[in-house]
Amino acid sequence: MAAVGSGGSTAAAGPGAVSAGALEPGTASAGNVKHLALFLHEAVLVQYVDTLKLAVPSLIYTLQNNLQYVAISNLPAATFQVTYQLKILTTALFSVLMLNRSLSRLQWASLLLLFTGVAIVQAQQAGGGGPRPLDQNPGAGLAAVVASCLSSGFAGVYFEKILKGSSGSVWLRNLQLGLFGTALGLVGLWWAEGTAVARRGFFFGYTPAVWGVVLNQAFGGLLVAVVVKYADNILKGFATSLSILLSTVASIRLFGFHVDPLFALGAGLVIGAVYLYSLPRGAAKAIASTSASTSTSGPCTHQQPPGQPPPPKLSSHRGDLSTEPFLPKLLTKVKGS
Repeated sequence: MAAVGSGGSTAAAGPGAVSAGALEPGTASAGNVKHLALFLHEAVLVQYVDTLKLAVPSLIYTLQNNLQYVAISNLPAATFQVTYQLKILTTALFSVLMLNRSLSRLQWASLLLLFTGVAIVQAQQAGGGGPRPLDQNPGAGLAAVVASCLSSGFAGVYFEKILKGSSGSVWLRNLQLGLFGTALGLVGLWWAEGTAVARRGFFFGYTPAVWGVVLNQAFGGLLVAVVVKYADNILKGFATSLSILLSTVASIRLFGFHVDPLFALGAGLVIGAVYLYSLPRGAAKAIASTSASTSTSGPCTHQQPPGQPPPPKLSSHRGDLSTEPFLPKLLTKVKGS
């Protein structure tokens, strides 16, 4: 049996052992397709206990995707986009409970700010902010969003725990998630629409708009992986804020969504909370220390006693660089960059 290593290699214990690098994108050429098949058979079927661990998050992700469609069908796109940021709150709470992760005071404050902003947006929606289609049910949409955020937070933290507690690569785990997700989705489709699919065909109703949504979802998943690998949390926070703004503008142009001061206040609080939560701890401490030093600093009122020589002027280059007032922030920035 081949033990998959964290570095993408396998320790061979038999003739079926192959390199885990065959699973990396762009390496499955005609010469190593057989090796790729052997690796997948070893990692997915032979080590089936390890594969079954992914059944739980895959089931939850499948449920989450369906809940998102229920939510977007009953809420305006802008309201859904703002409310869906509650997944940050649920993910943080599950990280504390399941991974024993600690949050800074700034992160806790940003989570409270996030919850306040979402509550304001929902209060505006419940107050009948602007016209909405008659077939929309805001209560059902809110319940679907909350359930989706809870499932997203739990599945994400559970998946992270699996990744950190095993030697399988991210590509292998994604493949296992996809296998379970496809199987569960097909079972759900056959349970709900089996008769219609048998009569009209699987691709009945696949309009260009539907294909656009499918391609957008697939491209978005790949784009998230690129962002996680090459960007930082601050850029991801800016991307989330931009998505809220674009959803609001698109809702105004396409669906006649009305933006009132209450919605603007709630969305602004959510955007600010996302940005504050995404700040690295070093940057947050630097901001706090700079604010503290600014508030306590003031003009020097010390007077030299008469008859005493003036004190020597300090050099601009001190021996202890950590005492410079602005240098800790720059050092923190270099470390976090």
